[in-house]
Amino acid sequence: MKRNLHAGRRRSGGLRLDVFTEDEIADIHLATLDVLERTGVYVESEEAQEIFAGAGARVAGDGVVRIPGHVVEEAIASTPSRLVCYGRDPRNDIVLEDGRVGFTNFGEGIQVIDPYSGELRQTTKQDVADCSRIIDALPEIDVIERPLGAHDVPQETQPLHNAEAILTNCSKHVFIGPMTGYLATRMREMAAAIAGGAEKLRERPILSYVTCPISPLKLIRDVCDIVMEGARSGVPVNVVSMAMAGASSPVNLAGTVVAHNAEVLSCLALAQLTQKGAPMVYGSSTTGIDLRYASASVGSPECGLINAAIACMARAYLLPSWVAGQ
Repeated sequence: MKRNLHAGRRRSGGLRLDVFTEDEIADIHLATLDVLERTGVYVESEEAQEIFAGAGARVAGDGVVRIPGHVVEEAIASTPSRLVCYGRDPRNDIVLEDGRVGFTNFGEGIQVIDPYSGELRQTTKQDVADCSRIIDALPEIDVIERPLGAHDVPQETQPLHNAEAILTNCSKHVFIGPMTGYLATRMREMAAAIAGGAEKLRERPILSYVTCPISPLKLIRDVCDIVMEGARSGVPVNVVSMAMAGASSPVNLAGTVVAHNAEVLSCLALAQLTQKGAPMVYGSSTTGIDLRYASASVGSPECGLINAAIACMARAYLLPSWVAGQ
């Protein structure tokens, strides 16, 4: 089992970035509770609505769920602060806990330059497998995120093809988006076959689901199904908000972090109400909007600043975090 070095610890020397003070973090937390209790989040799944209602949340006829602050805070407290990302090879197990920083690849590429012909083309399932083997060989990368998407297979089942290509070609822990609850279940069954059965997989989950709320403040049915499926099966769920400051979230840093926080914590609450103690990851690919192209400015200074702020929030909650870098 591997534990990476600490980062951001208060020491006598070195560089540290504190985006928020402790008081500002407290203000953002209280503002988030206010948003969740008064504004609420749209929840498309009737089953998820029933779970929230059973905990005392108010469910409106239009699907908006208003979650009491105590429900959110109890969910934060019951989410494990330490997560072991198990690999198919135990030598690649990696521990996510307070202050330790690891690295993964970015995803998802939809085009690739063919290494033999030099042609720019759509990615295939074989590309997913080849890229997974490269990532498996790189000691600097701790876990694998779906690097590419297979576009030469039926797109309705693409996530299962991606999972097969990655799981059979990489011995590190796999983070992958199932897209739907049904595909998440089928993906878990594939992983169980590799792990030696459902109980073995529950003991050592070799994959984590990735799912993304729709900004602002919307949990579509697929997101809810993936969160609930993960909670019941013991598969960790990485909730990655992908808001764009100035478009789908407020333009200022604090406002975007509040909206982001509300989306992630609502999923966290759903998971803990489904199964207390369910492993979760506080994720982010939130950035600003590029006004010239109306696209996400991934890799910009704003992206780095926003995700440094998100990491501060996750650390304050003692939650494992996953954020986009530069």
